[in-house]
Amino acid sequence: MGTRDPRVDAYIAKSADFAKPILTHIRDTVHAAVPDVVETIKWSMPFFDHHGPLANMSAFKEHVSFGFWKGALVLGRGSGDDDRAMGQFGRITSTKDLPPKKELVAYIKKAAKLNEDGVKVEKKKPGTKPALPVPAELEAALAKNKKARANFEAFPPSHKREYNEWIGEAKREETRAARAKQAVEWISEGKSRNWKYQK
Repeated sequence: MGTRDPRVDAYIAKSADFAKPILTHIRDTVHAAVPDVVETIKWSMPFFDHHGPLANMSAFKEHVSFGFWKGALVLGRGSGDDDRAMGQFGRITSTKDLPPKKELVAYIKKAAKLNEDGVKVEKKKPGTKPALPVPAELEAALAKNKKARANFEAFPPSHKREYNEWIGEAKREETRAARAKQAVEWISEGKSRNWKYQK
């Protein structure tokens, strides 16, 4: 048997008048679809848990949002982008903005089944940053110092990027030249750009 949290009652009660029937409709539909769902409050908004987070709803000044924790798996990648502020149904200003009850129940049951089966959302892998070009001043300075050149070539991409950005972002030629000179000194000692802050 599911549970209704009195904090959700209070949340609905203090919401704007237009939002109350929408929140009540969503809440009742979730409970009808998944009778053993558990209500809670997370991040100051009502959440529905069933073998983990299932869905959440939230009321704002002029709209309501409702979304599934695994929205992309429930609705498909093209519909209801998970990267949007909240929810896969956009700005809800009346119950007419939600799918028909039968369709909404089907989505809720699908979300519950995903949780029951332990399906995980595939996280996006962070993209690698493209290598920055080596500033001409650093290139010239490294050409005159074999040890520094060898150390620089052996550095991981992040260390190279730090030096390239530091020198490349300088606006004046004198500053770039001075930074390149300092960089070669540190690089020949095998130091990264931020060596002072490393433990």
